[in-house]
Amino acid sequence: MPLLGHLRELRQRLVKGVLAILVGTICAWFFYDQLLEFLIKPYRTGIADLLTERGLDARIVISGVGGAFSFQLKISLLTGILATSPLWVWQIWAFVLPALHKHERRWSLLLTATGVPLFLGGVALGYVVMPKAISVLIGFIPNGFESFLTAADYLNFMLRTLLVFGVAAEIPLVVVMLNRLGLVSFKQLSVARPWTIVGIFVFAAVATPSTDPLTMLFLASPMTVLYFVAENIARLTDRRRKRVVGTDLHDDEVSSISGDADPDDTKLSDL
Repeated sequence: MPLLGHLRELRQRLVKGVLAILVGTICAWFFYDQLLEFLIKPYRTGIADLLTERGLDARIVISGVGGAFSFQLKISLLTGILATSPLWVWQIWAFVLPALHKHERRWSLLLTATGVPLFLGGVALGYVVMPKAISVLIGFIPNGFESFLTAADYLNFMLRTLLVFGVAAEIPLVVVMLNRLGLVSFKQLSVARPWTIVGIFVFAAVATPSTDPLTMLFLASPMTVLYFVAENIARLTDRRRKRVVGTDLHDDEVSSISGDADPDDTKLSDL
């Protein structure tokens, strides 16, 4: 296909993707009350004990004349993007697909089939943990004070929390891919395991918006378990790779095409 043909196809697929998002946004607009209730539920659950025990007045407010309209439009747009993601992602995928080789397509499908559930699982965990994080953060307000949180700030806080948990769930997938590419081995992963676990907990402590250790554990514990799973997958991959190329080869030796190590093989440094 000539360059102009590619550009025309790209324009058509972009238009289809934008139209899908637009239709999803319009549909989400009519379900704004249900979406708002879903978003506010973690906040209400988090401050329920504070309202009962301390009588703390904690509210979410909307400021500005057009604040309510902007907030509803933002929620509808985000919902439209998420709800129609299979459609516009497929448009991008269909544009890129012809340029990929067969094995590249297979790996792309495998990454998508693995990465999407991991990301959604991380987002779901973040939604479950969020009431505890809100309770801890709002609990720092001294007695006699009130808490007024703008709707925009709360939405940003929620998106950040869900995004952090979703991205954190993808880390084991990155480890497996690095191993498949030959950049890291199981031996290297096992040696670096203590430092990796420390790094996971440091990341969880920094990334989580709350300061309580419970929320940090909710993020760090699944990451640690998934890292162990990725490490064992790397071990199986390395074993399979050794069976294919042989185990008695030096780093700079040329392996035979059949995969059997020949003691008379020439070293690369001697060529």
